[in-house]
Amino acid sequence: MSVADRRQREKLALRQEILAAARQLFAKEGYESVSMRRIAQKIEYSPTTIYLYFRDKQELIHELCEETFSLLTKKIEKALSAGGDPVEMLKRGLRAYVEFGIQHPNHYQTTFLTRHDGDHEKVLEESAGARAFQCLIEGVTRCVEAGRFREVDVMGVGQALWSMVHGVTALQITHCNGFPWIDRDRLIDLTIDTAVRGLLR
Repeated sequence: MSVADRRQREKLALRQEILAAARQLFAKEGYESVSMRRIAQKIEYSPTTIYLYFRDKQELIHELCEETFSLLTKKIEKALSAGGDPVEMLKRGLRAYVEFGIQHPNHYQTTFLTRHDGDHEKVLEESAGARAFQCLIEGVTRCVEAGRFREVDVMGVGQALWSMVHGVTALQITHCNGFPWIDRDRLIDLTIDTAVRGLLR
């Protein structure tokens, strides 16, 4: 390996270290409470080093959100790839969403449960988040086109289902202890089945 290649790998490794530290701090302490200096302290580098990789905190969290949405999209697409009945496909995609959040709580909390600044409409249009939501919309569209849903407002149904899976995911992440939950898998399946059943003809 050449010196240039080694340096490039070291830069990429440090960049990922910065992102991992920021993700953990944003999830634990909140976006507004965490400074670039605080992130630098966590990885034991100077704040100047952080600014070599990210212009500001907004650019940093945007990168974190992009990463989360990309991973989420892959998981949903994998769940949908088996094909079959459109309603069952949609339910698999919804379950994949919940499972992703539970398996990656810091990713989910930073992206979906952290308030941060920025032009959200523009960010959504240009982000991996739009692709993740499009997976859900495509699943709903298949159900509507197959005549399985009595509600044909695809965007409305998509947003309602997203609100539902977000709710159960957020509760499992933020209140995983201290509440007498039923079995997690049963809760997830019951929530999704109940929501989808209400849409069927």
